[in-house]
Parts: sequence; C-alpha cells; structure tokens
Amino acid sequence: MGSITLQNVAKHFGEHVVIPSLDLVINDGEFVVFVGPSGCGKSTLLRLIAGLEDVSGGQIIINGRDATDLPPAKRGLSMVFQSYALYPHMSVRSNIGFPLKMAGEDKAVIDKKVTDAASVLNLTDYLDRKPRQLSGGQRQRVAIGRAIVRQPDAFLFDEPLSNLDAALRVNMRLEISELHQKLKTTMVYVTHDQVEAMTMADKIVVLNKGRVEQVGSPLELYHHPDNMFVAGFIGSPRMNFATGDKAAAYNARTIGVRPEHLTLSTTDGAWRGTVGVAEHLGSDTFLHITVDGVGLVTARAGGDVPLRHGDTVFLTPEEGRVHRFNETGASIR
Repeated sequence: MGSITLQNVAKHFGEHVVIPSLDLVINDGEFVVFVGPSGCGKSTLLRLIAGLEDVSGGQIIINGRDATDLPPAKRGLSMVFQSYALYPHMSVRSNIGFPLKMAGEDKAVIDKKVTDAASVLNLTDYLDRKPRQLSGGQRQRVAIGRAIVRQPDAFLFDEPLSNLDAALRVNMRLEISELHQKLKTTMVYVTHDQVEAMTMADKIVVLNKGRVEQVGSPLELYHHPDNMFVAGFIGSPRMNFATGDKAAAYNARTIGVRPEHLTLSTTDGAWRGTVGVAEHLGSDTFLHITVDGVGLVTARAGGDVPLRHGDTVFLTPEEGRVHRFNETGASIR
C-alpha cells in the first residue's frame, strides 16, 4: 500500500506563506507529478510528505495512518534527490546497500536486495565500480537503487534529472517510467519540466504559488484546462492567447489556441500575419508570426514548410480547438 492523503496542509516560513492550505489524494500505485514554475511550492510539498519539513497546519495520512508528526524514517517512504549524494569511496554495491547496513540488516539479506535492485536497474555489471567510474545516468540509477532496497510504500523524486544532459534526461525518463511499471509502487515526482510531467504521469498536480490549480491526467489537462495558467503551462510550445476582437468573436474575454491547432495558408484565413523566426526541427517547424491585433503567435507546421522571414501568412484556428476564458481567467465550458 502507498496511498497518501493531504488534508488542509499548510506551510509558513515566518510571515511568508509557501502553501496556504492544500488538499490532495494520491492513490496506491499512482505515478503523480507535481509541476509548476520555480517557487510554486512543489519541492516544499514533497519535503512535507517526506517529513523533512514540519507542517504549519493540517494532516498527512500515509496508508490510513496519521504520519504528520512521524520522523522521516518511520513514514515508509524513500526519497531520490536532485544530487546523487553517493559515497565516492564506496562501490556501487556498498552505496546501494548502505541504508540496509545502517538499519542492521543481515548481510545475506542485504546482498540479495542489492542484487535484485541492480538487476532491475541494469547495474549488475557495475556493482564493484566506484561512482567516479560511472556516467551521470548510471549514478542516478545507483541513487534510485539505494531507494529501492528499502522496499518503501512510495518513492519521492525531487527533480532527479536536472543534472543530466538532454539525451540522458530522455533515457532516464523512460527508465523511471519503466521502473514504475515493474514495481507498481506509488511514485511522487517533482519537476518544473512540463514535458516530463506529460510523458511520465498518471496524474499531474499543477501548482501555482502554493495552490493546486488543477489535478488530472496529462490529456485531461491538455484538452480541458481549468484556467489560463494551466492552459499556458501545459503544452509545448505554449498556448497562444488573444483578446480584443479576436476573443469577442468567440464570446470570451480571452481565447487560447495551441500552435498545433492553427491552420496555415499563404492565400486566406482568419488572422493575417508576418513570419519572423522559423525554428526548423526536422519533422516540425515552429513559426513565430506577428499577427495583426494579437501580437506574436507560434504556429506548428511541417518540417519542410517553405515559409521564410518576412512572408505574409494567414492563420485559422481549427474548429472546436479554441479555448475560451472569462475575465477571471477561468475556462468557459
């Protein structure tokens, strides 16, 4: 079991309110991602769950038990940090088994759990190496292995891929997702990267200034954002927004259209604009277009689109793909 329930959880640092009051349910076996901009409270919330920070109010229930005042070691959780925090003088085997050694586990038990964890993480051939002999991705797998051997009720990941280069981030993203499928254990993952959130999560929690803006599956948040903040944060490139006459045509204060939901034409369309920067990515091209009465708009086109800087183009939002928002920024459904 690895269910986690937060009831009216708040966190203040003196007069500074980081998390005003928050309710959240994380079900057993879910992969839940906390996402939001820097300073939104996502890492603080994870540390509250782990017991590394004291709550200023509310309760944290883990597996039906009030864990609000329990020390970290008694919560049945394992945490993987942004820094690998490996012991450089120890082998991979010793690093992975260190928590069990400190807990006084029998050597035979430690050896078996370390061997099993190494097998799951493809580290079997590296058990006798030192951390300096490993790549960044391998070191992160060792840190995860150290968490696995404790056989926790849930894993907590605090931006574990931030120190890796782009290619390794993609590989580790896949490996952690595959690990979740193998272990079927609850995972709570913090990131500021909405691509990680979209590709890894069963459920995304979008945070803004310590408040939960929306909770849902990646596709729910993509197709049905509750407000402009979620609409603008989920999706890459970000959603385009327009006000004035363009929004009034849809009976809204503001409208939003994703770059992939704009149809391009060189002859006619709803919005007229001039091509600025064109980002060619091979399979796709992202065109940054200055549209009359809107401003800068990003449109997604095919990789071989023959448009250049200064060309006149016309954009038409796809039918049924326009998001409408009222004066408070809430979605109009």
